[in-house]
Amino acid sequence: MNSEDREDPVRRRHLLAGLAGATSSAVLGPARTASASSTRPSLSGLEDLLLYRMPGTTGQDPSVNTVVAAVDASRREFDACRYDTLARALPGRIMLAQALCAEGLPEPSAAAVAELYTTATRLCIKLGDDGLAAVTADRALTAALGGADALTVAEAHRMVSSSWRRQGHLPRATEIAVHAAEQLAGDRTVPEAERLSVQGNLYATAAYTAAKQGDRHTAHELITEAQHAADRLGSDGALHGVVFGPGQVLLHRISICHLLGDAGQAVEHARRVNVAALPTTERRARYWIDVARAFDQWGKPERCYRALLAAEQAAPQEVRRSSVRTMAADLMRHDRTLPGVRSFATRVGALV
Repeated sequence: MNSEDREDPVRRRHLLAGLAGATSSAVLGPARTASASSTRPSLSGLEDLLLYRMPGTTGQDPSVNTVVAAVDASRREFDACRYDTLARALPGRIMLAQALCAEGLPEPSAAAVAELYTTATRLCIKLGDDGLAAVTADRALTAALGGADALTVAEAHRMVSSSWRRQGHLPRATEIAVHAAEQLAGDRTVPEAERLSVQGNLYATAAYTAAKQGDRHTAHELITEAQHAADRLGSDGALHGVVFGPGQVLLHRISICHLLGDAGQAVEHARRVNVAALPTTERRARYWIDVARAFDQWGKPERCYRALLAAEQAAPQEVRRSSVRTMAADLMRHDRTLPGVRSFATRVGALV
């Protein structure tokens, strides 16, 4: 029996109760707010845009400055896990970027439209709408190939790879990401740091997909390629709208080990992550969810629950994901020993 198992059960219960109470009061506020947090942001506006093109006015002049501001705002909202705000704003911002082409600026329009559809794909994946993610990824790549730079094209390919993975086409999804990374490797028309950032993310995405296939060898080879790119960068950062660096490779290693059934190794990687240094709220929340998955796989429900509470404290909207709901529902088997777990499961939509 290890020291963790010898912990005083009363002390553990008090610790969990304190963490649950602090999370509820500091982040969720009154019961009305907690209840509202389980509602998924609506993607109906994005659906209408994709189906009907919505040629109406956006209320803004389509200039390079306004479109760049729209792209930057979308990135910030995603990174801050403000998914409800982003879902409402994206259709108008995409229309604004599309209107820039009519002003005689097709290249800036292509890049902006591609980047906004890339953000839309990431949002759809977060919200579990895989069908819509496939459409937005295709729109991102189509726009990028219409005149955007090589980095934007590569990132659009990464979104296509992610959407194919979500549809279950795992070998093809891996191939798409690796091919895009190799194409970018020989491109000297873009700054090296940005190229390494996008390329490293492509290899990390491909490694995750290979792990999802159970291909241990390929997953480790590809995450090693991502590590090489991260080592050359030296630190985490957001370049060309892409967050990457050594810390991001560690996050992927946690996910890969979990997918390969190596829960203990996933936790060992997690211990090496400086959570405070992760550059965005989204990455910090995702870290805690990945830690929760590892502890869930390892059969440690208390540790899983603590990690989920930490994720909720970092970003309440991030814990609406289906994987969190599944873990929360499973934790209900331990509702007598995990104070507040029923309330948590209700907040994330696991109990209706």
